[in-house]
Amino acid sequence: MAAVLFETEIQAFIQHLRIERNLSPHTLQHYGRDCVRFASWCDEHSVSQLQSVDSQHVRSAMAQLHRQGLGGRSLQRWLSSLRTFFHFAIRRKWLSHNPALGVRAPKSPRQLPKTLDADEASRFVDLAGDEWINLRDHAMLELFYSSGLRLSELVNLELPALDLAEATLRVTGKGGKERQLPIGAHALAAIRAWLPVRSGIAAAGCLALFVSQRGTRLAARSIQDRFYKLSISQSMQSRIHPHMLRHSFASHLLESSGDLRAVQELLGHANLSTTQIYTHLDFQHLAKVYDSAHPRARKKPGPAS
Repeated sequence: MAAVLFETEIQAFIQHLRIERNLSPHTLQHYGRDCVRFASWCDEHSVSQLQSVDSQHVRSAMAQLHRQGLGGRSLQRWLSSLRTFFHFAIRRKWLSHNPALGVRAPKSPRQLPKTLDADEASRFVDLAGDEWINLRDHAMLELFYSSGLRLSELVNLELPALDLAEATLRVTGKGGKERQLPIGAHALAAIRAWLPVRSGIAAAGCLALFVSQRGTRLAARSIQDRFYKLSISQSMQSRIHPHMLRHSFASHLLESSGDLRAVQELLGHANLSTTQIYTHLDFQHLAKVYDSAHPRARKKPGPAS
């Protein structure tokens, strides 16, 4: 690390993160860079003692970074790094308080997810051909779109999780939370066509639903590569990513049902606000649902004057 203000303290902080928290070299690099950025600002503004740093210094340094083009998410990470550094400094008795507490970074605009319309989604997942790879990819695409799976959920999906008689499957999502999902008719037919072929390819003891030519579990990167190739072969206008089918699933289901809570359950979201972002639900739609559903939403005409 180049010689900078607070160099000894920052090096001790990074050493603490490396040994006690066992963070990756990549993460340690981010922490170090964020701390050096603030130290450089302090050096430029004659704040030579760590004990002299206050919340206004943190705000001013953040404002300068913002003017230099750093976005909201980057500034939030920078602030988080400083809070952690200052907390470490308090433990070492270099500081008596954390000057980054209470300082907030500007919010970044939430980008709406890209989705396919219903016709585009149907065209993409309706994969033809009776080669083993076509049968596998067809079942994979249909299941993504039918059940709104995350990429990791599809990768980890195993045969015992399927109940073809009931047309359902069990997946384990974020935080180890398990949920049961329906399998649509098209996905069910595609899976039934794939399973006999899979049994001749899968390695002994492999329970993964989707396997590679070697008979082992299909990796996330391999699925992403297949999506890229299928985007071309299916004549899509742009590259399709696995998560785009999940976005499309949520969007199309919400447009048809208007049941935000049900979509939240199917997606496995802990917070309803996440579902609203996923499905780019706008305020006008919310207001329409409220007006039509809430018993006291619509004003009753008042008495004639």
